[in-house]
Amino acid sequence: MTFPDLNLAAAVHLLFLAGWASALLLVDLWIPKTHKTVTGWLAFAGLAIALVLVSAQQGSRQAAFGGTLATDGFSTLMNFIFIGAGMLSVLMALNYLRQHDLERGEFYPLLLFSIVGMMAMGMAKDLIIVFLSLELLSIPLYVLAGFGRPRIESEEAGLKYFLLGAFSSAFLVYGIALVYGATQATSFAGIGVALDAGRAGSPLLLAGVGLIMVGMGFKVAAVPFHMWTPDVYDGAPSVVTAFMSVGAKAAGFAALVRVLFDALAPLAAEWGVVVATLAALSMVLGNVAAIAQTSMKRMLAYSSIAHAGYVAVAALIDAQGAQSNFSAGAAIFYLGAYALTNLGTWAVVLAVEKPERMTTDVADYAGLGRTQPALAAAMTLFMLSLTGLPPSIGFVAKFYVFRAALEAGYTWLVLLGVVTVLISAYYYLRVIVVMWMKEGLGEAVLPRALNFTIWLTAAGTLVFGIVPGPLMRFVESSVRGIF
Repeated sequence: MTFPDLNLAAAVHLLFLAGWASALLLVDLWIPKTHKTVTGWLAFAGLAIALVLVSAQQGSRQAAFGGTLATDGFSTLMNFIFIGAGMLSVLMALNYLRQHDLERGEFYPLLLFSIVGMMAMGMAKDLIIVFLSLELLSIPLYVLAGFGRPRIESEEAGLKYFLLGAFSSAFLVYGIALVYGATQATSFAGIGVALDAGRAGSPLLLAGVGLIMVGMGFKVAAVPFHMWTPDVYDGAPSVVTAFMSVGAKAAGFAALVRVLFDALAPLAAEWGVVVATLAALSMVLGNVAAIAQTSMKRMLAYSSIAHAGYVAVAALIDAQGAQSNFSAGAAIFYLGAYALTNLGTWAVVLAVEKPERMTTDVADYAGLGRTQPALAAAMTLFMLSLTGLPPSIGFVAKFYVFRAALEAGYTWLVLLGVVTVLISAYYYLRVIVVMWMKEGLGEAVLPRALNFTIWLTAAGTLVFGIVPGPLMRFVESSVRGIF
């Protein structure tokens, strides 16, 4: 590979953030333990600069590192989600870490390294890059899940996440090996050439694709690869869970869309059945299991599983791949809407959570409507959005993904999705009822950065729910002609 083939300018945002995270590890050594918020603000500044670099590449299509990474409209939109989630997570962490006596400077570099892995997954054009990016994304999250040490539940969450994550990575690597054996290529373009040459029916290839989907299914917490989610979400520090629930899921789907739409589009009839089945199982089990939860974190964990199913509904195309760009846009829109709403929800959870414990029950929100009416109103909006009711962005997002599935010919899946939305209304609206109609202390702590996060996400959830047109057009124009 020659130096021009590297085209470092196309990956400048990726290289910058990786360098900033590495430098932050060294700088933090000179920052006193009582002033670790300085490290947090430096991490926020690095993400802000990376956001500017990503914005400067809007509309361009370039390849980097010999075509293994791509900068295009799809990767740019996904980078907006990753960086935005990271910035909001930093704001939420500033007070949370101090409140729970977890103010350790390595938290922020680990967060940045994970975001670098997410960005690389969204840009990947080669299965090897998908695997390397997945590991770069996951290893910091394993550490962050256990960041609440010496609390036993946090250590247990980190260990469970690590063991099951390593297990799923083995499936992914084995799947990549089988795909390479069938096509003699790991690049998406090379796989596409092999499929055009008539190797689409190879049992070796189909087995490899199946194993890759197992590995990615774990990362997005789709049923039946969801078993780690409730325990890890419940045991990890809440700010880590908030970031993980958005960033890891979005990165997993970004890579999945790249692989399925870009490399394996000729096999849409084969993998479409698998994706539709995973979507159906995730929507049903996630929503039904959430009904029985009394812990807010476990309820949101099962909710996250259900939302993985809704995103998977958009990751379907017809056998001709005619509407793949629309489906990709629908998936991105849903991931962005979910990130906005879910981070706002977790910000409210952080406000209600007590310093002596890392979890809250639904009953802890009783009386919030009386003592903190503005906060309760924001939480009400988030619950309506997660349900998929107007006037929230969640309603628009569900309409978008269901339309994509209808155009792909999966009417039965859309009907099932509508039924599960009605089921989800029970446990989401239960939170609203508890806040406004039950007597309780309604205690919440709202430091300035956390308060800003709540109102920023609430404003975005409401505004884009009422006026979604400009955002939808922006997403559709960005992904047009990519797949």
